[in-house]
Amino acid sequence: MNTYSSVRMKIGVLAVSIFAVLGSLHAIEIANIAQAVDIAGKQRMFTQRMLKDYAMVGIGNSFANPAEDLKKVMKEFDDHLESLHTFAKDSQTKKSLESQRSLWEPIKRLLQEKPEKEKAVILQKKLDELLSAADKTTKLFAAQTGKKSGEIINISGRQRMLSQRMASLYMLKVWGIDDPQFKKKMDDAMKLFETSLKKLEASELNNEKINELLKRVDKSFGFFKIMNSSSNRFIPSLIYSKSNEILKDMNTVTGLYASQKIR
Repeated sequence: MNTYSSVRMKIGVLAVSIFAVLGSLHAIEIANIAQAVDIAGKQRMFTQRMLKDYAMVGIGNSFANPAEDLKKVMKEFDDHLESLHTFAKDSQTKKSLESQRSLWEPIKRLLQEKPEKEKAVILQKKLDELLSAADKTTKLFAAQTGKKSGEIINISGRQRMLSQRMASLYMLKVWGIDDPQFKKKMDDAMKLFETSLKKLEASELNNEKINELLKRVDKSFGFFKIMNSSSNRFIPSLIYSKSNEILKDMNTVTGLYASQKIR
């Protein structure tokens, strides 16, 4: 082998090694059980955010680049699943995560195809199954804290999911997908969001920043109340934007709860 070929081979091996290292850096190193509850809860939210993005692409609305966001969220779901599996210690939680993985693989393939109404109906059902599996995993992690904060992190994290669920349901309606359960699903999501928000507002774990953010979330939620009671059709980009405002604030709140000393 000549010197040139040898150098090329070494560069190739080095490039592969660097890629492998950088790829592994995407997975989050979970430091404690509170963070595990937070990350597991995000998986619930991702199921509904992916559906929202898929529907936005389907109706041809490019506001905030939903196609790119969908790719990003899919990658994060994969990375979080890997991180949670690495962190999990007990067999029950690992089994729950394996259940998520088995549900996730066919969903991932479906999400990579061109959005179509017929596929959206199947996708919604499959993502709801994945949502249930992710919720079970989150509750398993929350129970392991054995503390009040574990349940509060769980409830707070669930608000992120509900913000995306309300939006995704509306997007599917705008797309013209006939779901006979639409009103019940939307009413259930909004009722759970409202009752959970009241629990969070009354939590003894709150500080000034958390209270400030929860007030802002309550104000943003008012928009969804108007939307749900109105016969008017709202602009999808407005729904998308408002749901992301709630998501951002609730993500910060959940992080603030998770960063507190477990008690």
